[in-house]
Amino acid sequence: MSVFVIAEAGVNHNGEAGKAFALIDAAVAAGADAVKFQTFRAKEVISANAPKAPYQTKTTDPAETQLEMVKKLELSEALHNELAKHCAKKEIRFLSTPFDGPSLRFLVNDMKLNTLKIPSGEITNGPLLLQAGESGCDIILSTGMSDMIEVEVALGVLAFGLAKTGSEPSAQAFKESFASAAGQAALKEKVTVLHCTTEYPAPFEDTNLKAMATLKDAFGLRVGLSDHTPGIAVAIAAAALGAGVIEKHFTLGRSLPGPDHQASLEPGELAEMVTGIRAVEQALGDGNKKLQPSEIKNKDIARKSLVALKPIKAGEAFTIENLGIKRPGTGVSPMEYWERIGKKADHDVTEDEQL
Repeated sequence: MSVFVIAEAGVNHNGEAGKAFALIDAAVAAGADAVKFQTFRAKEVISANAPKAPYQTKTTDPAETQLEMVKKLELSEALHNELAKHCAKKEIRFLSTPFDGPSLRFLVNDMKLNTLKIPSGEITNGPLLLQAGESGCDIILSTGMSDMIEVEVALGVLAFGLAKTGSEPSAQAFKESFASAAGQAALKEKVTVLHCTTEYPAPFEDTNLKAMATLKDAFGLRVGLSDHTPGIAVAIAAAALGAGVIEKHFTLGRSLPGPDHQASLEPGELAEMVTGIRAVEQALGDGNKKLQPSEIKNKDIARKSLVALKPIKAGEAFTIENLGIKRPGTGVSPMEYWERIGKKADHDVTEDEQL
């Protein structure tokens, strides 16, 4: 049940190939399982008059439109392929998030990816969700900015696409697919749901990490966290709470220009996060309460035994005045203390001698 750690490079390459390759190397050095970019055609995704998010206005030229900002962050199809080759060479999974239909088809049909990450902003993009389901890929669905009803509706669209019933898509068909045995089986096989708070950085008080368990209980699917909080504490806590996937933005430097750098980890922090997650994985264990191998050597040293507090003659009764409890635990357990009080010694006992 290893946690799958996704190092989210996103658009922190600033549209520069050199930075994109360097981000892959940093993710490898940190021990991440995958490095993820974003695949989009800006004009397919953003209208000319779309405003920037407040955090984007703070971190980029406020006079620049969202479309102008995002257009500069596109990666060419050729560069996608080069990045994927570099990932294969470095033995790390290459992933990317599609934001539009042509980008999704490129990732599936041309790049042959078998896992798609659907971002929080697309959870109401029914046509994109349907294409993702129809692709047959494993799907990681982020749920930022949504409620449980919206998550269920999105899962219904994915179930419809995955189950391939042959019927025409509609709200009712999606609902029926979600409720069907085939739809549920497809979701359980293919879909992981990530809890997420879509703010950069996300305030701790808005993180609501317990909602990850709510998603798991409600839908019976593998769950995880797309974490936008500062630092690494929340990601490590998510691992302790049973996250199967943890995604975290990272950058080569938080002072770099661009919309997401300031809310991202730097390479050393990413490595520290992965180390913490792996430690939590080991620490969770199998849940059986038992003596552990590393404890054996300390058991007798730390526990205690019944001992004589002063010399006791043969035939003399054990009393609260002459019977005590001291280390080591190699003799009679102190749990027998009350049974021994009032009984008589069958031989002379010296001070500090175990019974």
